[in-house]
Amino acid sequence: MLKVNELLFYISFFIILIGFSALINGLFLKFARTLGIRNNNNSLSDETIIRWGSTSKPAFGGISFYILFLFSFIVAAFKHNLIDTQVLGILVSVSLGFMIGLADDAYNTKPLLKFLGQVLCAVILVVTKTKINLFENDAINIALTIFWVIGMMNSVNMLDNMDAITTSVSIFVFLTTLFLFVVGGDFNNIFFIICLGQVAALLGFLYFNWNPSRMYMGDTGSQFLGVLLAAVGILFFWNAESSTGIPLEFSRRVLATVTVFILPIVDTTTVTINRLLKKQSPFVGGKDHTTHHLSYAGLSDREVALTFCLISIISMFLAIYIIHYVKVWSYNSVILFGTYCVIIFSILYYLTRIKRPPKEKDNK
Repeated sequence: MLKVNELLFYISFFIILIGFSALINGLFLKFARTLGIRNNNNSLSDETIIRWGSTSKPAFGGISFYILFLFSFIVAAFKHNLIDTQVLGILVSVSLGFMIGLADDAYNTKPLLKFLGQVLCAVILVVTKTKINLFENDAINIALTIFWVIGMMNSVNMLDNMDAITTSVSIFVFLTTLFLFVVGGDFNNIFFIICLGQVAALLGFLYFNWNPSRMYMGDTGSQFLGVLLAAVGILFFWNAESSTGIPLEFSRRVLATVTVFILPIVDTTTVTINRLLKKQSPFVGGKDHTTHHLSYAGLSDREVALTFCLISIISMFLAIYIIHYVKVWSYNSVILFGTYCVIIFSILYYLTRIKRPPKEKDNK
């Protein structure tokens, strides 16, 4: 149990960082209007170029995420003194992801160079012992880790196509991780403060990113979040352990991970399948994401964001239940929680097959 002074520390830390996030983004919005502005439809070399809204807006959110991440990291380091090779590796990898996104926002870097940077982020994590431990064969674990990191960086990037979507989804992934710490009583984990800081940073940014948004997070934000979420996913979901420190069952860890990351996984999978069926590149921008099709089905932009929030909340509680509260993991458990994932995928994918914008050309 937390002592009163520790509880007050975490509450104060959280409130202060929300204020800092709002202040930093407000200053960026006031004094800078060009770096990272998106909606240049003349260039289709990158998925993030195509945005749902028609108005160009500054994309500075990612800078505030990184500033508050560093602040949280420093606070956690002083409070717990638990910095090791793995934690430093995550710091380096996340920083590289931030630089990749910043360079892309500023200079629109070539896709190959961006991809190589993402591979390097994954390799840094693997070398510093942040890797998925799901199989007995370590080569498969390393390959899966690299695929996961690159996939998450691109999934978060692709999901950032409508106001508040990526921000909201990321908040609930970090909240899920925080609840796992609370349920397990693991308040001394350095990532408790880091995740708490990121929730605060995202909430402060959400004020400017909620529809109608005044600011985007840009590649700076999506690449940074992609690496950090990938690392969090590896440590606390792919490699989830029981209260006794024993790794959970194979299918249990897979379903917990898929459940908490269901929306970026479903959106990227859906877009990839549909574009390949049409013999299009999955990496060329378009208005054919699950978010867009919910809008074509009649929802407003705010209702789409609220729908994604609702799914994220349900997924959050299910993931916590899977990891901490299912006493006996059985085939029935696999069927029950697997059915939830299949239902979410089926509904969102079905919408993309039956709903299309009038005379939409997918920005080819």
